[in-house]
Amino acid sequence: MSPGEWVRALRRRWYVLVVAVLLATAAAAAVLRPQPVHLSSAIVVLKPPVTSRQPNQLANLQPPLAAVSYAVVQQLESPAGAAELHAAGVAGSYRMTPRNSGTSVTPRHLIPSLQIQVEHADPDVADASVRKIIEIYTRHLTDLQTRQGIPDEARMSADLLVQPHAVARTGDRVRALAGVALTAVVVAVAAALWTDRLLTRRNRRRSAGTGPQDPPAEAAETGHQIPRRFQDRHHSHSRPRSATADSTSG
Repeated sequence: MSPGEWVRALRRRWYVLVVAVLLATAAAAAVLRPQPVHLSSAIVVLKPPVTSRQPNQLANLQPPLAAVSYAVVQQLESPAGAAELHAAGVAGSYRMTPRNSGTSVTPRHLIPSLQIQVEHADPDVADASVRKIIEIYTRHLTDLQTRQGIPDEARMSADLLVQPHAVARTGDRVRALAGVALTAVVVAVAAALWTDRLLTRRNRRRSAGTGPQDPPAEAAETGHQIPRRFQDRHHSHSRPRSATADSTSG
């Protein structure tokens, strides 16, 4: 389609553009008045047991510890683990992300630390949900070592490095409005062009279905009427005779 055809199609389907503008206005109102959201975050580290050769637990962090921590995270991210967290009172959307030391040279998941985040409208509920996830994470870690028969003095332990603290999340309204406007323009133009094409095809099918009017049928020959072929033959024979008679009379 040429630009002129696009413009004519948009003019014909102006009502589609009006509906799109109304929907975009409603979306813009929701963007300008967003619901309050608070993000609570905490960091947990899995530490090895204290030994005579390594009295500082944080100096003996090994990749196997990160693997154990990630195994517990997988348990909590399973359907059974999600049901357990929900039954324990965890509300809102939560994420459990294994972290490294924060440097660009440390391989991923090398340091056995875990970042736990919860988003909720109520900051107190978000903080309580983070604490509940930490509690269930520690319980799963303890149960895992109990099933392996590890003695208490040789067990790993979870330590809370960063306490949960909820902060309000505020988005950029200008970017949000720009996104709504761009989406509305694209959707409105696409819907108008699609509607115009659909209705145009439907009108063409209707006009093609009716078609031109059929010519009137000739009257049927009855028994008391002289057939047309005999009438034509009679006129052809009578015309020369009349011409001969005129010449004689002259």
